[in-house]
Amino acid sequence: MMTTEWHPTTSREQLRQRAAVIAKIRAFFAQRDVLEVDTPALSQAAVTDVHLVSFETRFVGPGAADGLPLYLMTSPEFHMKRLLCAGSGCIYQLGKSFRNEESGRHHNPEFTMLEWYRVGFDHHDLMAEMAELLQATLGCGEPEKVSYAEVFERVLGLDPLEASVEQLQAKCREHNLQDVGDQETTEAPLQQLLFSMVLEPQIGQQVPCMVHGFPANQAALARISAEDPRTADRFEVYFRGIELANGFYELADGDEQLARFEADNLQRAQMGLPQRPIDQHLIAALRHGLPDCAGVALGVDRLIMLVQGLNHIENVIAFPVSRA
Repeated sequence: MMTTEWHPTTSREQLRQRAAVIAKIRAFFAQRDVLEVDTPALSQAAVTDVHLVSFETRFVGPGAADGLPLYLMTSPEFHMKRLLCAGSGCIYQLGKSFRNEESGRHHNPEFTMLEWYRVGFDHHDLMAEMAELLQATLGCGEPEKVSYAEVFERVLGLDPLEASVEQLQAKCREHNLQDVGDQETTEAPLQQLLFSMVLEPQIGQQVPCMVHGFPANQAALARISAEDPRTADRFEVYFRGIELANGFYELADGDEQLARFEADNLQRAQMGLPQRPIDQHLIAALRHGLPDCAGVALGVDRLIMLVQGLNHIENVIAFPVSRA
């Protein structure tokens, strides 16, 4: 039912503080000569990741007699990588992204994302810069840096890179997650279940925690590690129970990226989910050449929640979906 409440869910003072955080972010990148860019919110391609749901619409204007399918972008990543391939150099973007999924304490289907790419950086370099940004905006201490395997071993006494499905299921049962865990037959969803339900609440409580070295089966758009092929050159950032950011040492191989997208669509078919059109513009750009770089996406609304000490995303968004 549509509400008749027209007021914003945030106060004028909270809006002022939000503007101040965004101004700090822009100043941070201006000092580092990172170029701000603006890319489309709509695309003819969609994200294939089975965990993401895109909003769909159709363009019915001139030249689209039958309607051209379009998708609201879940992040600006694909378009920004095309700019990098065209020689943009280091870039960042502050803008809206859209995910047709849950709405709740940490989620709104329309949200503000900060995404940036640093040419010549690997993921460790980018984690160092992320630490500087978090200290500049949150006023926090030096973030902790820990590997995915270390977190598992510290909390669960288990090596996630070597554990069998049966061992992971046993850990799920120990933590009353058997209803979901016993249904899974491969390592990746079990690792993700244990990480999100058991590990995340126990890390990054005093200072932000940057977890790196995710299993290769969770590589997404990151490179596979040259040092340990069981892991991907990927990191995530957590603070006080909130997932803040997801970063990669970016995969530059267009053929490998296409294979991953196709594997996603195959998994979608097996799960009964709609297959998604692959971004062939991105594949062509990667084949032309992506400079050696690392990139990361950060949820700005969640960052502002932490800055203001608030516990619901609606308190930092003027008009969440319930009042949009």
